[in-house]
Amino acid sequence: MTSGTAPSPFSEERLLALLDMEKMTLSSAARAAQGPSERWMRYLGFPGGILAFLLLYYLPFGPGLSGAAQAGIACFVLALVWWVTEPFPTYVTSLALMFLLLTTGASGAKAIMDVLGLEVIWLNLLAFILSAMLVKTRLARRMALWLVVRFGSTAPWALFAFLLLQLILAPLIPATAARCVMTLPLMLVVAAIYGSTEEAPNAFGKNLMLLNLVGISVLSSMSMTGSSANLIAVGLIQTMGGHKLYYMDWMRLGAPIAILSTLAMWFLGPRLLFRIPPSEQTPRIPGGIEVVRQKYLEMGPLAAGEKKALAIFGLVLFLWMTDVFHLRWFGVEISAPFAALLGALIVLFPRWGVLQWSEADIPWHLLIFSAGAYAGGLALDDTGAAEWAVRMLFGRFDLAALPFGVAFTLIMAVMMYSHLLTTSKTVRTMIMIPIIITLTKSLGWDPVSFALPAALCIDWVVGLPISGKPNVILFSTNQYSVMENFKYGMMTCTIGLVLLVVSAATWFHWLGVTPAFWSLPQ
Repeated sequence: MTSGTAPSPFSEERLLALLDMEKMTLSSAARAAQGPSERWMRYLGFPGGILAFLLLYYLPFGPGLSGAAQAGIACFVLALVWWVTEPFPTYVTSLALMFLLLTTGASGAKAIMDVLGLEVIWLNLLAFILSAMLVKTRLARRMALWLVVRFGSTAPWALFAFLLLQLILAPLIPATAARCVMTLPLMLVVAAIYGSTEEAPNAFGKNLMLLNLVGISVLSSMSMTGSSANLIAVGLIQTMGGHKLYYMDWMRLGAPIAILSTLAMWFLGPRLLFRIPPSEQTPRIPGGIEVVRQKYLEMGPLAAGEKKALAIFGLVLFLWMTDVFHLRWFGVEISAPFAALLGALIVLFPRWGVLQWSEADIPWHLLIFSAGAYAGGLALDDTGAAEWAVRMLFGRFDLAALPFGVAFTLIMAVMMYSHLLTTSKTVRTMIMIPIIITLTKSLGWDPVSFALPAALCIDWVVGLPISGKPNVILFSTNQYSVMENFKYGMMTCTIGLVLLVVSAATWFHWLGVTPAFWSLPQ
């Protein structure tokens, strides 16, 4: 840095401090506005949310829409406007949403309070304890430095390394939140090496976090075991559609689309959405990659704490990977949250553990944000508002008069973007797949030609920070805004939709899954 230049947030001292990472801290402070447009959004977001609420709450009920369902929609839209425009920290909006759900009658007190007992909330809490263990023992730092030394000499290859990492983990660990928290410390360190911090995020940091979000979610659609919602869809297709699906039936359709979509975002994200300038194309630590290599060599062999952390995480990873055998082995199924609970117990156990409770640094603001999002999503589901919205969308089209390709495109578009209406993949599956099977059977189409491609869309929950568990976790890093998440997610979903439609006309048809693209219902 030349004399007279203002101190840079990417100074050597700052970056080396981030590399040391005594604790992984996710600040509860509101994200600073990035430019005049975001500042104006914050000014207008508060009255805009109230106006949207009043309009939706006092409009005449739609056909088939109850008062509680309409109130739930109004409350959720108000929260969505505030989450997007950020006039307050996200957890404040979640608290306001929970209060409004009660006072408008959209949800009961017990249902709202019970969200703090949901598996997803516990999994987030316990996974952060495991993540803090990786950071405290410096195992995360070792892994991140190795990753940068091996692949990270330039920004594109650093991003590709994470894409490859998520591709490897996807079939091994079905729990998306577990994969997210497992790799989050690595993301934070690599982002810091490339000069992107919570206080001053740059284009590399935005691409890194959002590409990982896409990798974690979209790559789960490669196999039917990628998430429990996928398995529910398989069961519905068998019971309602009369077609038994095998592992390879799903993979030969899902894997090419998922992999091509993530590769497309790896290429387009840094070049089109968030362009990485030349100054961010290489590590920002003075001395570049050689300094990173030196820091890695200075760590020497694995320390005792690192070995203990590796053993604990290996045990949890083993339980995550072998959940289908638990009943046979142990007589009880150890779900992902309880596997994480066992790991956290060992981590915090006196004398034998590696972490004190005060060192875990639980991001309670993130859990409150999650609780509000799930309370709003459950209210939409429980009152029937989400199902009503989906039925209204389908009811606007006369599918009986349309050729297969047009009907397929419309149904896949509804399925792909429907994750913006509900925060639960399982509930979305339970609503959407039966509707699609019933509708296509009534039209004379083979239900599998629609239901199986629609099931591939279940895991594409990348549009908003409230759309899934990894979304909430990664958004808390303050590396990107809600609107940036929306732009990146919508581009991903649109690419996926185009690939689905093209595949229906070619690849799926050749495999015998879909009929001729321009054929009419029988």
